[in-house]
Formats: sequence, C-alpha cells, structure tokens
Amino acid sequence: MTDSEQLKTTPLDALHRELGAKMVPFGGYAMPVQYPAGILTEHLHTRKAAGLFDVSHMGQVRLVGDGAIAAIERLVPGDIQALGPGRIRYTMLTNGTGGIIDDLMIARREGELGLVVNAGTKFGDIEHLNAHLPKDVKLVHETERALLALQGPAAATVLERHMPGIGKTPFMTETGGTLAGVPITLTRSGYTGEDGFELSIPAERAADIARLLLAEAEVKPIGLGARDSLRLEAGLCLHGHDIDDTITPIEADLIWTISKRRRAEGGFIGDTVIRKQITEGPAKRRVGIQPEGRAPAREGTDIQIGGKTVGRITSGGFGPSADRPVAMGYVDAAHAAIGTAVELIVRGKALPARIVTMPFVPHSYFKA
Repeated sequence: MTDSEQLKTTPLDALHRELGAKMVPFGGYAMPVQYPAGILTEHLHTRKAAGLFDVSHMGQVRLVGDGAIAAIERLVPGDIQALGPGRIRYTMLTNGTGGIIDDLMIARREGELGLVVNAGTKFGDIEHLNAHLPKDVKLVHETERALLALQGPAAATVLERHMPGIGKTPFMTETGGTLAGVPITLTRSGYTGEDGFELSIPAERAADIARLLLAEAEVKPIGLGARDSLRLEAGLCLHGHDIDDTITPIEADLIWTISKRRRAEGGFIGDTVIRKQITEGPAKRRVGIQPEGRAPAREGTDIQIGGKTVGRITSGGFGPSADRPVAMGYVDAAHAAIGTAVELIVRGKALPARIVTMPFVPHSYFKA
C-alpha cells in the first residue's frame, strides 16, 4: 500500500475533487491545498468576502463530567475555571519542560468541555489526555462529525440568511442551532484574522451544508495554501512550525493566554519552567520579521546580526494582502526589540530586514 492510499479522507473529499482541488497529504489526511482559482485569488477573496474551509481533519473531543474543568487545568495553563457558559478559550497542552504539545480551543458547556485539537497531534493528544484524566471524567472522540470554517467579512451576512440572529453571536463563543434543518454546533472564531465561524456538523450532512454555503455569491472554497498565508499575515502560530513541544508559551509570545490566577497558582504540567520564564524572561522570543524588498524568506532561514546567527525563521512567504514578504521566527531575547535590524540569509545572500510588531494585516474579529 502506498503512502497516498494510507491517507485518511474527510467527509468532503468527493466534493473537493469535484471542485477541481489539488489534493496533498496534511496531518495524515488528503486535503485540498488549492482550487483552480489559485492561492492568491483564494486569499484575497477571503479578505474581501467569505471563504469556506474544510477543517474536518482536526480533532473534536468532549470531556464529560463535573470534574472536567479541574482535570483540564492540570494539563493547560489557560484559565478554564473563569470561562462562562458558552465561552471558548485558546490555550495549550504543555509538557514537563513547558513545551507546547499542542494548541487547542476549549469551550465550556453544561457538564462538559468541548475541545478542538490539531490534526497531526490529535491521537497523541487523546492519549495524553486519557493518561491524566481522573476516572470521573470521560473522553469522547467525536469521529462522526465534520468541521467547516466560514471566514471573511461577509461570513455573518451569509449565515444570517439561513440562521437569523446568528450575526449577534459574540466573538469566542459557542452556540447550537440548525442550518437547513441540520443540527450544528457553531463557534465565532477562526484562523485567518477575519470575522468568521466554525461549524461542527454530522459527517453525513457535511457535503449538503458545504454545497448550501458555496451556493451563496460571496462564498468560495479555500484550500490549505491560502489558509497558511492568511494566518501568517494575522501573526498566528502553526503547530509543528512556530510552536512545538520544545517551545514554551512564553517564548512563543503567548503569555496573554495565561491569566493572573494561573500565573500565581500554577498547578499545570510544566508550570515551574513557564512561571520562571514569566518572572525572569525567556532566552528567545517569537517575533515578526519584515524583509526589505520583495524577496520572501522561508521557514528555516537563518537570522543574523553582524554575521552571527541569532535566530531562525519558522514561517515566511509573500503576504498577498500586505503586498510584501512577511515572516515570523525566533531570535535571542537580547535582539527581540521592535525595530532591530537583522539580516536574512536567503540562497547564500544576506538580505536586510527588521523586527516588527504583528499582525502584518490588522485583525477584523467581530466586536459587539
């Protein structure tokens, strides 16, 4: 059996192929990297209207039981106790050295928590969770559900036609409802920097809902290529590239995800390392990098100052909305100040660049 034959497929696989998608392996799945319109067109369309993404390869997990909040707070540095009903929070599973096993979303529901984890790590995440959950908390892996993301400034307008009132849903909240008679769970969140929603749908109805949304004039199918350039412009991390199990949330500039209570109390795996870095500062930091000129610098590019390597790019490319190359990576903390001049070693040549603030394109999340 070949590697391609071993790839899993999402419930929308046939639709992707019908739409002419170029399919590639990603996270153990056959996924659309682009459609015939191309990555640039897909990227710009999402920024001006609405793009539909298949993210069914990601893991949907429920932690059921009254002890779920206490149990998950022993595994993540996020303040889940403070979540109100229907609210969601971005946080990370951490290991004993403070490294990020995975980043994930957690929603608070009555009597349970809903988790969305990354595709490439989901089975490891589930094993890690099961190894640490108490007996009174049950883990349910929802393998019979699909996940769609509708992103862009027209996303709410489109959904309002089918779910009146949904446009008033606050950012970072979860709600239930029906779409074309199909029961769904919906969150107002996403991975593009734009307003948008993620829709959890019974797998057998996923293609019906996707076709319904794609029939709207504002909506086009979007692949992984544009998803990557959109999240890079938004300054958002990709696990396995910008964050991994050797990088802490503090090094990754994600300290904002850790509340005052969790910083003070700790009580999660890796808290000793993370709390020490909060107090004393990390040795390296994730930063935005703005190359001068038009040549992009890709992942793995060395970052130098005066001929000395001080860091490495973890994500980089051309930002279609920014209309210039953009990148992020890690540099020694001593060189992480905004405005610091650096050189990027691209094909043996030192190209000038600067440390800059992120995002490269302003976020457009919904504000009530």
